[in-house]
Amino acid sequence: MTDNLKSYLDQIRACRLCEHEMRRAPNPVLQVSGSARILVAGQAPGNLADVTGTPFNDPSGVRLRDWMGVTEAEFYDSSRVAIVPMGFCFPGNDEKGGDLPPMKRCAETWRAGLLAQLPDLKVSILVGGYAQKWHLGKRAGTSLTETVRNWKAFTSERMITIPHPSWRNTAWLKRNPWFDADVLPELRRAVRDALDS
Repeated sequence: MTDNLKSYLDQIRACRLCEHEMRRAPNPVLQVSGSARILVAGQAPGNLADVTGTPFNDPSGVRLRDWMGVTEAEFYDSSRVAIVPMGFCFPGNDEKGGDLPPMKRCAETWRAGLLAQLPDLKVSILVGGYAQKWHLGKRAGTSLTETVRNWKAFTSERMITIPHPSWRNTAWLKRNPWFDADVLPELRRAVRDALDS
């Protein structure tokens, strides 16, 4: 890890910009190395990730690793996989028990500068609408389904669009069997190619 990246990560981990808007103390959770080949761009750490300090340390992480075709050891190898959510801290829960949206200030403040220090990325996995809108801008569809269905449009830029692997999206997966049939094989191939390069 370069001194610049280490210093930048130290600043991120010390960030308190959203403290007055949060129900819990800020606790940035991310996994980064300058040599990472794969970017997992999610939305924000969940409750278990916040408590343990480990990203995707929950059932959605199990599903995501299955989708990617990687072992837990491969997924948590920071020299190969960067996990950089749109918001680095757990945003809290809404009245229905779902996670609140990631804090916008986080990406506005830190994201571009951090990604600029990851020169070896071979593939970026855009997990959910927040990451897709940030990375794709106006090219993102009007819905997550539209953006994910249009996944081939972004593969030339080494980006793959997927829904969040939360159990809350199980019904979406059942309604959209093309995701399993078409997107997952390409996701697994791209991930394996990046890991083996």
